[in-house]
Amino acid sequence: MRATIADIATFDGQQVTLHGWLHNRRSSGKLHFLIIRDGSGFIQAVMSKATVGDDAFTRAAHLGQETSLSVTGAVRADERARGGYEIDVASLEVHGDSQDYPITPKEHGVDFLMDRRHLWLRTERQTAIMRVRHEVIDAVRDFFNGRGFILCDTPIFTPAACEGTSTLFPVQYFEDTTAFLTQSGQLYGEANAMALGKVYGFGPTFRAEKSKTRRHLTEFWMVEPEMAYADLGDVISLAEGLITSIVARVLDKRRTELQILERDTTKLEAVTAPFPRITYDDAATILREKGLPFAYGTDFGGTDETVLSEHFDRPVAITHYPTTIKAFYMKPDPQQPDKALCVDVLAPEGYGEIIGGGQRVDDLDLLLRRIREHGLPQEAFEWYLDLRRYGTVPHGGFGMGIERCVSWICKLEHVRETIPYPRMLYRLYP
Repeated sequence: MRATIADIATFDGQQVTLHGWLHNRRSSGKLHFLIIRDGSGFIQAVMSKATVGDDAFTRAAHLGQETSLSVTGAVRADERARGGYEIDVASLEVHGDSQDYPITPKEHGVDFLMDRRHLWLRTERQTAIMRVRHEVIDAVRDFFNGRGFILCDTPIFTPAACEGTSTLFPVQYFEDTTAFLTQSGQLYGEANAMALGKVYGFGPTFRAEKSKTRRHLTEFWMVEPEMAYADLGDVISLAEGLITSIVARVLDKRRTELQILERDTTKLEAVTAPFPRITYDDAATILREKGLPFAYGTDFGGTDETVLSEHFDRPVAITHYPTTIKAFYMKPDPQQPDKALCVDVLAPEGYGEIIGGGQRVDDLDLLLRRIREHGLPQEAFEWYLDLRRYGTVPHGGFGMGIERCVSWICKLEHVRETIPYPRMLYRLYP
């Protein structure tokens, strides 16, 4: 009977066959202890010379790390074992030999591991992170699908550099046209919301910023909900609901992986709604009181976000940034025209911004004025302006980067471990 390590408990006392790879091996006299992984987990298989015979036992003594194999044997409960179960091997079949595997149990440098990312992914830590990533993505989809949002994906190729070309990747689009890899699907998401009410896009986005921080990738995945007939309060409530739902889901489904990562789950258990809500001015006061050289009227830097997020035990929503540092489509507060109806949600424990969004400008004349103020070509936005010409409504939404969210939940030192093949300023291989 074929089994996987993830469901091995259901086969207690039965004979099964596991297909996988040899993660590690040690021997003690007439016993081999084989640590096997199959993609769903790790388990120890105990091979006795008396059971399998001299030839098979000797052959197993020379198996290299990451040899692909199948083992057949009885599943046995053992509270001392990893996962609570072991397999007593009756027979073993080798499929593909592996010798001189480059990633050994010793310590390796980050560059060494990144050059071998295709192999580094096989380690217990990296597979745990990928399972948490999977759970986060599943939780995101379930959250929006369960609340009547329609998945309505947006283009990866965009026709114009609507907010300047400095952080966009140009792409040759047939003979005479240059396209750009999307930074965000938000503008298209707004159009989709005018058709379907509540929508979300979920896909890769690209930023050509020459950043080398632990929070930046040039290619990452972002979920972007947009809602018609919504204000800033609705946007913040949706963001709170999404984050608390994700964290609760990971705590419920991926505790084993969090244990592997040595994550302090009490920090995650504190993530409940409502989140603290402060204004940009409040945040600036906090930074000044902590002695940081923050220049009022500028955006928060990485250090600023770290200090602010460490001030709270759960994510904090910061609203009302100056309109001068926000995008042209961000609606000004009618009561404070110099402040935008926007929100950034900072994760706790120094992980900074994971959500950014707000209420969009819904007035045609104001949007035209903002486009001109930002020196943008009106002709590139005619289709976007149509949303204000034909049945405009208050609306809003946000974007959440999957990798930053995973980095925080797993408490990783660098975002590069949150995606199978990270793309960074000096990293395009493998």
